[in-house]
Amino acid sequence: MSEEKPISKLPPQTQDSESLLKRLAGPSTTKAGLAKDQTEINKVIAEASKGSKFYENEKRKDKDLTEKIAKLLKHKNEILKNADIAHVEHSVDQIIDKMEAQRDLSQVIVHVDMDAFYASVELLDKPELAGKSFAVGGGVLTTASYEARKFGIRSGMPEYIAKKLHPELIVLPNNFSRYSEMSKKVMSIFRRYDSNMCAASVDEGYLNITEYCEEHGLTPEECVQQMRETVEKETKLTVSAGIAPNTLLAKICSDKNKPNGQFKLDFNAEAIKSFMKDLSIRKVPGVGRVNERLLDSIGIKTCGDIYTHRATISLMDKQFGLHYLLQTYLGIGSNVVQPYQREERKSIGAERTFHALGEKEKIFAKLQEVAAELEGDMESGGWTGKTVTLKYKLDTYQVYTRAKSFDHYISGKKEELFNIGKELLLPELPLRLRLIGLRVTKLKDLKVDEDKKRGGIKRFFESTINGPPSPNKRRKLIETKADIEEPSLTQDGYEFAMPGFIEHEHEEDGDEEQNPEISKPSSSASIFQSRQKPASAVGSSNSSSSKPVSRNLPTTKNSTFSESESSHQCPICSKTIVGSNQDLNAHIDFCLSKGAIQEAQAEGSMQRITIKPDNSPGKGSNGSDHVQVVYTVLSAEI
Repeated sequence: MSEEKPISKLPPQTQDSESLLKRLAGPSTTKAGLAKDQTEINKVIAEASKGSKFYENEKRKDKDLTEKIAKLLKHKNEILKNADIAHVEHSVDQIIDKMEAQRDLSQVIVHVDMDAFYASVELLDKPELAGKSFAVGGGVLTTASYEARKFGIRSGMPEYIAKKLHPELIVLPNNFSRYSEMSKKVMSIFRRYDSNMCAASVDEGYLNITEYCEEHGLTPEECVQQMRETVEKETKLTVSAGIAPNTLLAKICSDKNKPNGQFKLDFNAEAIKSFMKDLSIRKVPGVGRVNERLLDSIGIKTCGDIYTHRATISLMDKQFGLHYLLQTYLGIGSNVVQPYQREERKSIGAERTFHALGEKEKIFAKLQEVAAELEGDMESGGWTGKTVTLKYKLDTYQVYTRAKSFDHYISGKKEELFNIGKELLLPELPLRLRLIGLRVTKLKDLKVDEDKKRGGIKRFFESTINGPPSPNKRRKLIETKADIEEPSLTQDGYEFAMPGFIEHEHEEDGDEEQNPEISKPSSSASIFQSRQKPASAVGSSNSSSSKPVSRNLPTTKNSTFSESESSHQCPICSKTIVGSNQDLNAHIDFCLSKGAIQEAQAEGSMQRITIKPDNSPGKGSNGSDHVQVVYTVLSAEI
C-alpha cells in the first residue's frame, strides 16, 4: 500500500479559501483514526472536487456563511460599543453560580460506541481484509476501516474522492441486514447492565450503570471493562466507552481512547471544568462545521473561551445561546437515560442514494425499491399513516419535498406507496436525481390497537404494579414548557444546541446517507431531549433549534398539501387548516416557532425547514405555484 501524493499544490490560502477547504472535507473530520493534520488531504479533496456540482454548492454555502459572519461581527461591534461589560459579566457569573450549585454527580453514565462498526462487521465475514484499507458504501461511503482513515478516508465521503486519496482502497457494498443482526446482539449485551439503556443509533448507546455497580460491588471502570470484554467475546467486535456523570461528557469521553478503549472522567466539578477548558469547541456534540466558524469569529475556539467571552455571548444570546454554551463550559448535561418510546415516533420512511439519474424509468425503478422497503418497515413495525411525503435530491445537491394527505389511513402496500410517490414526482420531471425517498407521517400505531383488542388494559395495571424506577436509578424528569424563555437550569432541563442549530448546521451530515431505518434515532442529543420536553403534535422533525427558520412566508396560489381550495394539511404538525393559503402560511410560521421546534425533537432525523413558492425546478401540471418544503436530513455518523 502506498499513499498517493496530492495531485497539485494549490495557491496560498486566504481565510475564505481555507474555510472552503474545510467545508469540502466534510463533516466527519473529527472521526477517530484520522490524521491530526489534514491540510494536504483537504487540498486533494478540493482539487478533485473542482468543477463538480458538489463543489459549486459548497462554495455557495461557504460564501453565504462568510457574509453572515461579516454581518454578525458588525452587529457585535454595535452592541459592545455602549455595553457595560463588567455588569454583564457579573450577571452571567450569577447564572454560572446557580448552575454550579445544581450540578449532579450522583449518576454513572456510560456512552458506548462500536469501533468502525460496519467495517468491523464486514471483517467477521471477510477476515482476509484484516490490515487492509477498505470502506463500506456505494457512491457515498458509510464508514471506513482504521487503515483507510490514515489516508483521510471517512464516512460521508464520495467514493471517487476516496479513490483519489488512496487508489488501492477496497470498497464493499452495504449489508444492512447483517449490520442490524449484529447490532441487536451487541445491544442485548448492553441491556444486561442497564435494561433501560438508550440505543442512540445502530452502533452506539447510553447506559446508567449506577445501580448495577452498587448491586455487583464493581467500580465503574471494572463494570465497563467487563462489558467491553463480554461484547468482544460473544461477537468478536470491539467497543469504546466513556464514563462520566452525564450524557454530554460520556459522549465526549468515549472518543478519547478509540478504538477499543475506555476513559473515565473524575467525578468532581474542578476536574470536569479543567477537562472542558482546553477542549476544542468542535468536539462538543451539536457543534458542527458551521457553528464552529460562527463561534471562532467571536474568539471561541475552546470551551474555556466561552467564559472569556461570556459578556459577548450574553449580549448576543439569540445568536449563540448563553445557557447552552455555559452548560458546555461547565460540563453540565443530562444524566437521565431512557429507551426510545414507541409513542414518540412521528414518521417512518426509507430512501435510496445513487449516482445521478435522469431517465424517468430508472428513477421510477428506484422509487419502486423505496416503496418496497417502506412497505416492509410499516408492516413489521405495525404502522400506518395519513400523509405521504416524497423527498428528492437533485444532482446539484439541493433537497426538495412534495406531500399528499388523505382523510383515511393508507394501506402501506408498496403499490399504493409507489403510486402516491409517482403522482407527486411526475409534475416535477424532467429532473436529474441522486436521492429519492418516501416518508409516512400522521401515524397510527396498529400494535396499540391490537393490544386493545386483546385486553391491553392489563399493560396499564402491570406498569402500576411494577412501580416507578428507584430514585437512585432514575431521577424524576422535570417537565418544562417549550415556550419559556428562561430555561430550567437543572440537570434534566438543559438545552442541547445553539439556538440557530437548524439554520446553521442543517447540512452538516447531509451527504452521509445511511440506511434511514437502522440509524434511528440519529442524534444522541435529541434522544435525551425527547425525554424532557413534551413530544406532542409535531411531524417528522428532530431539530435542536429554538428559533424559527422561516418567518416571512410568501402567499402561494395552490398547495400540494391541501385537500381542496379551503382545506390544507400542515407539513409540520399534520393538522388540517381550513382557510386560505395565507392562513396556512401563518400556521406554518407558528409551527416553526421556538416551542414547536423544541417539541419536535422526538424523531430521529433532523430537518432544516424552509417554506417558499416553487419556482424551481418544474411547476405543477397546471402551471400554478406549489408550497415547497426544503430540508436536509442529518444522519448519525458510523
